[in-house]
This record gives sequence, structure tokens and C-alpha cells, in this order.
Amino acid sequence: MTRGYIDLHCHWIAGIDDGARSVEESLRMLSQLHAVGFSTVIATPHMRPGMFDNDAAALRAAYDAMAPHLGAASGMPSVGLASEHFFDGVVFERMMRGDVLPYPGAPDVAPKKKRSVLVELPTQAFPVQLAARMFDLQRAGLRPVLAHPERYRPVWSDDSCLDPLLDAGVVLLLDVCAVVGKYGRAAQKAAEKLLEEEAYEAACSDAHRPEDADVCASAFERLERLVGKDERHRLLAEGPAGILRGA
Repeated sequence: MTRGYIDLHCHWIAGIDDGARSVEESLRMLSQLHAVGFSTVIATPHMRPGMFDNDAAALRAAYDAMAPHLGAASGMPSVGLASEHFFDGVVFERMMRGDVLPYPGAPDVAPKKKRSVLVELPTQAFPVQLAARMFDLQRAGLRPVLAHPERYRPVWSDDSCLDPLLDAGVVLLLDVCAVVGKYGRAAQKAAEKLLEEEAYEAACSDAHRPEDADVCASAFERLERLVGKDERHRLLAEGPAGILRGA
């Protein structure tokens, strides 16, 4: 079993969003993700006003409440905390004033380097002036990481809609389970095309339930068939590590 993968997008904290529903489910999810190769799993609970009204303080408290349970368990990956920030006006203002949860930096990150931050967009249409707002985040010291671009309807029609975002310094994070059709054929085709174009910086599980780890295992095999062993390793290990370093 390959080890050393880094999962940058997972909903394992219990009872905070649409992810794990109990501590027991959290622990099973982490154990099973570790079993399929993830040595590090970053929690990215939703920050989405009106649906999941979590702010940074609430998410830190929920993460801290899990610590005693993790400490008593064996066969667990290393963990960390960030958030999946839904890109609306409220969350954008929080980002600009630093009241969000970017990815934890790697130990060797220089203090003045940008911190990477996970961003989620509406599925049906991109916000107006999105690329300009991504430039604003860069100026505020945040490097946007776009969650699961293959699942956005505008990308299904023409993935060149991502070009202005890439020009603004956004990096793309593949939900690896898309390559085995978890989100339907349109998302799978978009993922395959973006992989062919070498557009992704990294891949993740976006796990919400323990059984998602089994889907990941199948997706890893499919990913290797699509892009080869070395590129699979880059997407699941080297790319995520670079995002944590701000590289």
C-alpha cells in the first residue's frame, strides 16, 4: 500500500456540516482513509452562510473537541484544520480581513509566503468579477485553491472559463472520486479533460462518509490508468505538500 498521500479536502469533524454525523463515524472515516494511503488528512468543514453558519471560531472549537477522541485511537493519519469557504460576499469579506481558516502551513513555510485557502463556487454559474476577486485574495496574502472544478456546470460546457482564474493564480484541486463517476458523467468527463490538460495541482478525497474511502481506492487505480504512476503520486503527495508550503 502506497503511503504519504495528503488529503486537502475532507469532512471528518463530527456534527459540524454534512460530513461525519458522530465521533464514531469520524474515527472510521479517518481510519479508512489512512488505510487507503492518506498519511495526512486536513479537515475542511463548510463555511457557507445560510446553509452551514460556521465561522472560524466555531470550526476551531469543533476541531479541538475531536482531539481527545483522536488521541485515544490507533491507526490514524496526522490531521489539520482548514475550511471549505463558499465564495459569497459574506465569506469574501471575512477572507479580506483574515477571519477565515487557510490551510495550515508546512513547518518550513517562510512567514511572508501566501497561505493557501480552499474556495468553493456555486455549481450553476460563477460569480461576477470572480477573477478580479481572486487577485484581491492574492493581494491579501491568500492563494486560492479551487475545490472540485470538474463539478461546476460552466466547466462542463467549456473549461476555458477557468483560464482567467488560473491567470489570477488560482490552483485546481481534483475530487479524485469524480474519475470513477461518483458525481455523474459530466463531472467525470470534465475531470478527465482537465487531467489531460495537466490543469490540476492536487487531488483529494472530499470524503463525507467512511465508505467514501473505498471509492477513493478505486479512483486511485483509475487515476493511475489515466495519467500514470508518477503523476498520480504528484497529485496525491507532492502537489498537496506544495500547496501547504505555499509553493
